[in-house]
Amino acid sequence: MKIATYNVNGVNGRLPVLLQWLQESTPDVVCLQELKAPQEKFPEKAIQDAGYHAIWHGQKSWNGVAILARNEQPVEVRRGLPGEAEDDQSRYIEATVNGILICCLYLPNGNPAPGPKFDYKLRWFERLTAHAAELFASGKPVVLTGDYNVMPTEIDVYKPERWGDDALFRPEVRQAFKTLVDQGWTDAIRKLYPDEKIYTFWDYFRNAYSRDAGLRIDHFLLSPHLDKRLIAAGVNRNVRGWEKTSDHAPVWIELADE
Repeated sequence: MKIATYNVNGVNGRLPVLLQWLQESTPDVVCLQELKAPQEKFPEKAIQDAGYHAIWHGQKSWNGVAILARNEQPVEVRRGLPGEAEDDQSRYIEATVNGILICCLYLPNGNPAPGPKFDYKLRWFERLTAHAAELFASGKPVVLTGDYNVMPTEIDVYKPERWGDDALFRPEVRQAFKTLVDQGWTDAIRKLYPDEKIYTFWDYFRNAYSRDAGLRIDHFLLSPHLDKRLIAAGVNRNVRGWEKTSDHAPVWIELADE
């Protein structure tokens, strides 16, 4: 079973890129972030024509998350994180696919830090960690994936000395990620590639992609059941080089059959 996560940076504007990647990569499940489309503007028919059923949580202009499944209907379990009733940002959706609970998230950026946006990021992280603890305790096979907007360690960022005050690399955010992982989750990429430089995002500015000046901010966290089934993982780095593409590249894992 191949599961992917992809911050598309505008699902309608990048639709040709998304469809080309789906055709070439044929993942079984896809988590999308940053749809930048209201609920009624999600390109459902184009996705269906590509062989995928979808559920999505849209929002005008910003945010938005979706779960796609090839030849199978994702069964929605939850949309939105518990813990802050007034939070109206579309950043989280959960569904079961083929017996696995797929949790698609788009964690806030948090810049400028310090400030209200950074405070919101930390609160969101706390809510995610609390919900993840319940999921972990349930004993279900769970995938927590998406754009976390955090580089966990210095190996995950080009020239880390330049990022010390950024909300994606501040000590509070890195500690929050560590606290989450320490519940018992497995960082899939780091399990298979513990010491390699692997990036998932390259800014549009300063020729970041051609210089490989990137960040690893899109992550897969796996419950123990799935950790044992993990057989491969990677980044479709070439997609970042396509015309009119997202500033993120798709990240994927492969799980062995039970």
